[in-house]
Formats: sequence, C-alpha cells, structure tokens
Amino acid sequence: MLGLPRSTEVNRRVSKEKIYANTTMTTQLRDIIKNQIESIIWRNKLSDTTVGLAPGEDVKEIQVFEISLRQRGLDKRVLTAINKAIPYKILFVLTFENVAQTWIEASGTFYNSDWFRIDGSTLKLDGLNLDTVYGNLARHIAGGRLDSEGDIAEAVEKDKIRQKIEREIAGLEKKILREKQFNRQVELNSELRRLRTELEGLSR
Repeated sequence: MLGLPRSTEVNRRVSKEKIYANTTMTTQLRDIIKNQIESIIWRNKLSDTTVGLAPGEDVKEIQVFEISLRQRGLDKRVLTAINKAIPYKILFVLTFENVAQTWIEASGTFYNSDWFRIDGSTLKLDGLNLDTVYGNLARHIAGGRLDSEGDIAEAVEKDKIRQKIEREIAGLEKKILREKQFNRQVELNSELRRLRTELEGLSR
C-alpha cells in the first residue's frame, strides 16, 4: 500500500472486538464503528527490522492501518479510540471505493490529507530515524499547516495558535460588518490589524 516496501507488509485483519476490548468506549462510539467501518486491516509495520530505520526516542514503530469505509468519511473519535488501543504510532489510511485519505496524530492533534486516488499513490519515508520520519509524515499530511523545520510538538502548538487567531479574525470581520457605530468600527479595525500582524509574524 502507498508504495511501501514489501518487507513492511503485514496484511492482517484487526477485529473490531479487539478495539472494543482494549479501550473504554461508549455504546454510541461502538455503533459508529459498526455502521461506518467495513474492515480494519493492519497493512504495514515500519521499524528498524522492516525498513532499516533506527528507532527514535518517541517513535519505535509506525503501523499503517487501512480502514475500509462504508461511506466517505469517518467520525474522528474512532481514530482516537484506535490510537488508545494500539501502543504504537499509527498512520491511518481511510479508503472508500477508489479514493483514500491519510490521517495522523501529532502531539494530541489529528491532521488529515485531502482525498486522493489510491492507485499509484506513494508515501515518502523522509528521515534518518523513526522520530523524524513520523514528524515529516505529519507535516506532509498536514499540507503546509506545520512548520517544515524544528520540533514537531512546537510546530503543532504554533498551528493551534494560528488557528485560534484565524478564528478571532473571522469573528471580528463579521462584527465589523454588523457594527453601526463609527467609533466602535475604528476600535474593531484596530484590533483586526493587530491580529493580522500577529498572524503574519507566525508565518515567518
């Protein structure tokens, strides 16, 4: 899958019951798994023995799980539950008909790619150990939301701050459109300029 070496292939079905047994789960979430997921297959294992990459301080192995869907989309809580049930880092590949979407967790935050045609798609393993490979996978999947250099946890935190400022800017823009008082418009525009300057600073 995704052009990964044959040495990494596992191709073993993971039963839904195993997921249920290894994590605390509400009845609602069990129903979501039952209704939205056709199957879960452990496709690949990336480790020192399968790809010759040294284990990192945090990432000892990366598992690739294909989740075959009954619809185009999956409740993100399912991925969180599976993450808790499996004691390794996981790259999720959601598949529906002939398209796929990758999901990965970095510092407690999930990032996902756009949907793409799975035929002929490849995954690049970039890094000297599994810490850097995992971080670079997260950056690639995040599509430019994470800084290309430095610690991945710092990049995620910076992205959270960026998203917060973007939400504040969107809210202010709506307030300005609704505001009738000129003095209040001036105040809001001043705050808007400050936030935009702060956002530009994060992008440098």
